[in-house]
Amino acid sequence: MDLAVVAIVFGAIFLVELPDKTFIAALVLSTRYKPFAVWVGVGLAFFVQTLIAVIAGHLATLLPDNLIKSVALAIFLIGGIILIRSAPGADAEEKQTEEEYAAKAVDSRTGLKAVGASFLVLFAAEWGDLSQLLTISMIAKYGHPLSVFVGAWAALLTVSGLAVLSGRVLLRYVKLSVVHYIGGAVCLLLAVITAVELLA
Repeated sequence: MDLAVVAIVFGAIFLVELPDKTFIAALVLSTRYKPFAVWVGVGLAFFVQTLIAVIAGHLATLLPDNLIKSVALAIFLIGGIILIRSAPGADAEEKQTEEEYAAKAVDSRTGLKAVGASFLVLFAAEWGDLSQLLTISMIAKYGHPLSVFVGAWAALLTVSGLAVLSGRVLLRYVKLSVVHYIGGAVCLLLAVITAVELLA
């Protein structure tokens, strides 16, 4: 395992997921169900989705190197633009997202039912998410499937853990729009690094 790759992937996925609906979904679910049950359910959903993204990324490495780097460059560039463009409306969108997930978690459940409900809500909502696309790109960029898996899953677990434990407090002090700008800047930086590698 390459700890440098784990750290890079963790940082990138963390900054991209923090302003995402994942954070709000975990926060809302934790107001309906036991927070630990929500975190376990959400963590299991992320485990499956990260595993699928890593497998897809590993299969992509069978393609020509320049094609892989070009696709990774496009994903980083598009991700950065999306995050920066959505930043001004992120704080207003947060309320709408909360209402959407509150409607999906209408009854109070405990134990395995709460874990299952949290798993299903996040599993259904996160397909094709930017973090999945970035995970695929990171595999294509760095190789190291295990390192990318550990970094990506750890980042997703950390974001959902923050949401479950202290989401409301965090949102009071950190605007989602600011996190969007930071996440967008990280994606654009990764795009520049990938472009330099392509041209080298």
